[in-house]
Amino acid sequence: MANFPKSVKVVEVGPRDGLQNEKTIMPAAVKIEFINRLSRTGLKTIEATSFVSPKWIPQLADATEVYTGIEKKPGVAYPVLVPNEKGMQRALDAGAREVSIFTAASETFNQKNSNCSIAESIERFKPVVTLAAKHNVRVRGYISTAIGCPYAGPIAPEAVARVAKELSDLGCYEISLGDTIGVGTPVKAQRMLAAVAAEVPMEKLAVHFHDTYGQALANIHACLELGVSVVDSSTSGLGGCPYAKGATGNVATEDVLFMLTGMGIETGVDTAKLLEAGRFISDALTRQPESKLGRIPADSRRDARTLGRQK
Repeated sequence: MANFPKSVKVVEVGPRDGLQNEKTIMPAAVKIEFINRLSRTGLKTIEATSFVSPKWIPQLADATEVYTGIEKKPGVAYPVLVPNEKGMQRALDAGAREVSIFTAASETFNQKNSNCSIAESIERFKPVVTLAAKHNVRVRGYISTAIGCPYAGPIAPEAVARVAKELSDLGCYEISLGDTIGVGTPVKAQRMLAAVAAEVPMEKLAVHFHDTYGQALANIHACLELGVSVVDSSTSGLGGCPYAKGATGNVATEDVLFMLTGMGIETGVDTAKLLEAGRFISDALTRQPESKLGRIPADSRRDARTLGRQK
């Protein structure tokens, strides 16, 4: 266990990355209540929404209403995604104190997802970062298709490292490496992370695995072994994978917490309260939770005594 971190920061992406990929559009009041419940679990980072054009993501058209409506708990960050300077200004107007920008390691994916090249996306972010510095707002970076692309196939680890270095040089305090289509396996995940860590310090890196092929937890475990200590996940496994029909998307926060707890790694998150938040949003979506832990009846969980706040 010597190589594993003693503690891990769990970045909750369900309210943004999760709900934007759900077909059902949730009312703002439900999103606000969901985020407020997550705020009471001990999570320190909860991605709240996205200030992108409602034309492209109608599920998050109520970004301003949601962000201004949530109860901001001291010590908890509520980052929002912004695609460009216009989105950044909307986020600032709403009072955002942390934003995320996004690009990809695949040129083809970036063209189809953002209608620009990787280099053009970096240029697009420069005024965002300038505004962020002016208003003392932190900037996080996302890199999609860090292992595989639905159009271009496998992605070379060196390509991911180059983009990560650009985002780091741009001023991102943290860079999330996303396996967008969930094709990663532990060895591939480690090779990718090692290549990026050769260019960007490990303490600035996060991993973001989708569970399309059931490999997310194994990939996270493999990356923890290399020393990464920030993990993105989504309560109740919110968010499908738009490139694999019927497949699950984000790894469930509940299952990540179960694994980390079992490894003796601290998170500061109350799993029982998180399960309640997962049940709330699953009921709102009129479906069963996607997490393995959430589907086990409470009176059947053999680990019940370990589900409280970690010490």
